[in-house]
Amino acid sequence: QGCSQKYIVKNYFYYYLFKFSAALGEEIFYITFLPFTYWNIDHSVSRRMIIVWSIVMYIGQVSKDILKWPRPLSPPVVKLEMRTNAEYGMPSTHAMAATAISFSFFIATMNQYKYPLELGLVAAFVFSTLVCLSRLYTGMHTVLDVIGGALISAVLLVLLYPAWDTIDHLLLTSPFCPLFSIVVPLVLCYNYPKLDYYSPTRGDTTTILGAAAGATVGFWLNNQYAAPAYSGRGVHPGFPVSTSTMVFVLARFLVGIVVVLLTRWLMKSVVLGMLGRRYKFPLGDLEARRRLEVEVPYKFVTYSCVGFTATVIVPLLHQLLGLM
Repeated sequence: QGCSQKYIVKNYFYYYLFKFSAALGEEIFYITFLPFTYWNIDHSVSRRMIIVWSIVMYIGQVSKDILKWPRPLSPPVVKLEMRTNAEYGMPSTHAMAATAISFSFFIATMNQYKYPLELGLVAAFVFSTLVCLSRLYTGMHTVLDVIGGALISAVLLVLLYPAWDTIDHLLLTSPFCPLFSIVVPLVLCYNYPKLDYYSPTRGDTTTILGAAAGATVGFWLNNQYAAPAYSGRGVHPGFPVSTSTMVFVLARFLVGIVVVLLTRWLMKSVVLGMLGRRYKFPLGDLEARRRLEVEVPYKFVTYSCVGFTATVIVPLLHQLLGLM
């Protein structure tokens, strides 16, 4: 599984298109697009996307390790990615995430902003389709994996949509929200399905649930103790956007993403250092970092701090810098 095939790229357009599309289902996209939506578009849209994304991804990751369907054989398939090769294939969580994020964004905005609904629907379809096709091109999934992932995500969206407002209201107003948001994801991470060999699925799931937990606590705190900083002040699709508005949007994003990335780097270093002293292993020991008692707290604490920073610390910094 650690071996890679040699290959020759004959069509660079498809190669870079689908390599880029594959990145739309990975951490680099989540850590930029989801905070961007919160800082520059609308709090309610961001909250709904994060709720759907975390639920869909948890179900998808667990389903992989319960079903244990193998990825496509290589050869004949040429695999262009190796990090997730140890994971099982069905369902494709890239397909699930792309479907969940694109269509939840469309559904959450279609009644709040004035833009052609056909355009929004086409954009969501194109986005999710590109990510799905990228999993076939990179050799990481079969057609059935991708279709299964997209269908599961669509069904979950249909089931969750009627409860969106209720879940959102409870997460913003319930006094038990902070405790629930931390304890439940932690329990799920520590009781993740066990495999006969190491797979990054547990660590990735912990990353997602940790980020969602930190963000949810941030949503609750903002609703309890601070005015909704950006609600109604975002960029409204369908209206001309002035140059000054775009400057503020770009400035908010750049300031925010720098703070978020610094938080991630700092917390990784601090938490891993503390765990290394607790369990007596060197920081470069990859096998030790894969142990349950290390991986779960390391990932969960780091990314819950990232989620909290994105929803609480960064907005406060925006206010201090006059970027509202």
